Amino acid sequence: MSELKLKDLYDGFRDPATIRMLSAQIGEAAKALHEPLRIMEVCGGHTHTIMKYGLPQLLPDNIDFIHGPGCPVCIMPKERIDHAIALARMDDTILVTLGDMIRVPGSQSSLAVERAAGRDIRPLYTPMDALKIAKEHPDKRVIFFAIGFETTTPMTAALLHAAIAQKVTNLYFHINHVLVPPAIDAIMSDGRAKINAFIGPSHVSVITGAKIYAPLPEKYGTPVVVCGFEPVDVMQGILMAVRQQAEGRAELEIEYSRSVTMEGNVKAQQLIDTYLRARSHFRWRGIGDIPDSALELKPEFAHLDAEKVFAEVLPTEPIDDHKLCICGTILKGLAKPMECKVFGTACTPNTPLGSCMVSSEGACNAYYRYAGVLG
Repeated sequence: MSELKLKDLYDGFRDPATIRMLSAQIGEAAKALHEPLRIMEVCGGHTHTIMKYGLPQLLPDNIDFIHGPGCPVCIMPKERIDHAIALARMDDTILVTLGDMIRVPGSQSSLAVERAAGRDIRPLYTPMDALKIAKEHPDKRVIFFAIGFETTTPMTAALLHAAIAQKVTNLYFHINHVLVPPAIDAIMSDGRAKINAFIGPSHVSVITGAKIYAPLPEKYGTPVVVCGFEPVDVMQGILMAVRQQAEGRAELEIEYSRSVTMEGNVKAQQLIDTYLRARSHFRWRGIGDIPDSALELKPEFAHLDAEKVFAEVLPTEPIDDHKLCICGTILKGLAKPMECKVFGTACTPNTPLGSCMVSSEGACNAYYRYAGVLG
């Protein structure tokens, strides 16, 4: 037997013949739709799959994608980035965080600019690296600027657990973990976005279980299909949503059944519940305050909470986006990137005005890369 290679795990899920077959099945099923199907893909990872593989060109005209708020960098308000910058400017401090957050502009600066100016700001490959840095620098305050949806929250909880167990006392946490269901509920309650189906991100439901979406079909009459991120997964998920709508059903279904269950990873959920609780409200960039849409440290861990320990250096004023940027409108499902006047001109990945262009998961970034903007 030949050795299994990484590419063997995804080759079948990018197979052109399978994608064309699903395209034909979707086209046939869509003939029975009584109204256009406007599907919100909640996660930026799905947006990139859709744009990278040209999936809109494989669908009939009565199916359209609406891009959602599921990018943790895109929804981070400027005042929270200003928090990170204020913390990084403190003496004897190392600020650590993940991914694209370092490039996202705050109100007057960014972590990248601050790092270039000499602040000790470090990107992490994994949150557990923060523990190693804290041990290597016992004379410094190491602050973990934690971001992400339900997918990455267990890693922060595991880091908290390890730091407490190993009695590491110079590691602090600035928690910015946000939750998918309250954001969807806020967009649907607003009523302006014309959405009548959802595909949900599989990696979130690997942790939470698909059950977090259970109220949506009944409350809004919208099918919800939890999908993987490969093109075949997304096309299969679309087919499942089309069939539901055509048959007059609104149900929660799981396409990514190879890893997602209704209950999810109960052990990870228990670890999160040990250290974190729902925050009363969180201001989403471009969307506004959404109740119970984010997490914070429980009161018994306040001595590790950077928002409380270093409260005197943190700005408190809400800060709106650049007036020319319509990132918030895009995140609400009310516009597409190319409807923005500065898309691809004043706003590019090298000169971003908004977080949807900065983030590698942002909708504007996906359109810029894959929609022919580069020529």
